[in-house]
Amino acid sequence: MPLRTTDRFVRRFAACRTPLLTLLLAVPPVALAFLPRQGTAASATALSPAPDPAVYTREIKPLLTQYCAPCHGAKKAHGGVNFEKYPDLASIQKSQATFRSVTSQIHERAMPPDGSPQPTQAERDKMDAYLTLALNSVGEDVLPKNPGRVLIHRLSRLEYNNTVRDLFGVTSRPADRFPADGSGGGGFDNNADTLFVPPILMERYLTAAAEILRDAPKERVFVVRPTATRSPRQAAREILAHHATRAYRRPLESGEIDRLLLLYDRAIKDRETHENAVRFALKAVLIAPSFLFRIESDKAGNESPLSEYELASRLSYFLWASMPDDTLFALARQKKLRSPGVLEAQIERMLRSPKSRAFSDSFAAQWLRVRDLYTSVQPDPKMFPAWTPALRDAAYGESVGLFDSVIRNNESLLTLLDSDYTFLNGDLARHYGIEGVYGPEMRRVALTDRRRGGVLTQASVLTLTSYNRRTSPVLRGKWVLEEILGTPPPPPPPSVATLSQDDKPNKEGLTFRQRLEAHRSKPECASCHSRMDPLGFGLENFDVTGKWRTKIADAPVDSSGTLTSGEKFSGPIELKAQLLRRKGDFARNLTEKMLAYALGRGLEPYDLPTVRKITTTLEK
Repeated sequence: MPLRTTDRFVRRFAACRTPLLTLLLAVPPVALAFLPRQGTAASATALSPAPDPAVYTREIKPLLTQYCAPCHGAKKAHGGVNFEKYPDLASIQKSQATFRSVTSQIHERAMPPDGSPQPTQAERDKMDAYLTLALNSVGEDVLPKNPGRVLIHRLSRLEYNNTVRDLFGVTSRPADRFPADGSGGGGFDNNADTLFVPPILMERYLTAAAEILRDAPKERVFVVRPTATRSPRQAAREILAHHATRAYRRPLESGEIDRLLLLYDRAIKDRETHENAVRFALKAVLIAPSFLFRIESDKAGNESPLSEYELASRLSYFLWASMPDDTLFALARQKKLRSPGVLEAQIERMLRSPKSRAFSDSFAAQWLRVRDLYTSVQPDPKMFPAWTPALRDAAYGESVGLFDSVIRNNESLLTLLDSDYTFLNGDLARHYGIEGVYGPEMRRVALTDRRRGGVLTQASVLTLTSYNRRTSPVLRGKWVLEEILGTPPPPPPPSVATLSQDDKPNKEGLTFRQRLEAHRSKPECASCHSRMDPLGFGLENFDVTGKWRTKIADAPVDSSGTLTSGEKFSGPIELKAQLLRRKGDFARNLTEKMLAYALGRGLEPYDLPTVRKITTTLEK
């Protein structure tokens, strides 16, 4: 199947009825089905007219040299950026990530920093427009087709637990006792590059296999029984073939069932019962590489299309974090998964399934970083005694519940930024000052106070972006830039000073905000803080645990901010309005995050044309 099939699929989804389903439908065909292996290379079809290379040399490069090279040249390459390395148009198009950041900072007036010579608005607009066009019109002559590496993908702990649940009905979550999975490119723990197999994990696999077969219901294990016409060995063959086919997520290869039967025969020879002998052979299935790893064949090289079974597995582990079900297996066996309309129908069916909650629990919880509530986030219990484990659980549930609701109800992605409802229980409603909600059960609640609504104003996000004793406009602003807009600031200088954890005025009588403003007046700090801090100050009415407040240390809260582009706002309602104006950045960032999660690897420069195609479809 040729790679250009991708273009036809992207065009087909342009008329999807709402943005969220467009994204979910666009990602699997592009990333899972028609671009082979682990890659997402796109065709050379440009979405914008090609920029003139001579204009870069004649007009744009001199501006970059004049205004940017003094801090980003061969002698002084702040942030590792040296503009002398980009002599022509092709060189900047190959450095997509760097120049998307450069373009964003030029547009937001974050660079050059205060105190440095500044371009006129006309010069700034010229650089912004040209660089945006250059990055959006790149073709295969610059970023050649590259479907990426063939990755052997170990099942994550979540995927392992869900797979043995669907395989044998085991709900004991044995993988919770495995070593923690690391998060790699894209920030997700299903990244194949970081799913290592340390020696202790092999020991845990052996223990888990025994526990699974001990706990599994007999009717799920022994799907056939010996009869007058079916010998115990024949029954064992059928049982092993049934489970191994599902566990390996593909048809068995020649000799595989015979090798498993040798284990059954050995156990029988050692005077084990028929049932114990079957379990002994099934233990080998549960520690086999074909079960523990999602392995895609590479017989025809990287540019061969996925098999139907490989596509079924990519789809099921994307949306369910588990193995394919009987319907997907049947479609793969019949080679119908790529038939017109079938893939779309399966995605919608899978999203309606309760198992799709795993997608929200895994993708959304990692994207928003609310998983950190269970590991590295703990407000000071003396200052914030209301932050209990029960309230923490409710705060986590609110974030995941909103994302899950947007998926199931096929709502606009912008609902995640500003919504007129949320999910609360009695504890969280009381924390927010919302009346009429009682009991421990999370439920959908309409919001009349628009200071709430959307992930930015949820207790989970507000708590994880605070220190344990005070809020942090810097952390909150950085979170918005990274997780919402996808325009992260560079790391701080190694010698940067830290501010006190106290909200109270210091001995000079300066409030925290005044101390932070003095801190960011330093040239080495100004460029980043001018982007982060105003966003964070817009959320200052929320305390460390997301509770509304009107005063800090007996002084009225100042929640005003001025963006680098000049727009002024005050408070969370106006802040959300400003972010909604940047919905293009939000859509691109979420597309990149979801594509990285779907593929189980970090994105590469050659993936960016596909990101652009999906984002363009999404915006339509």
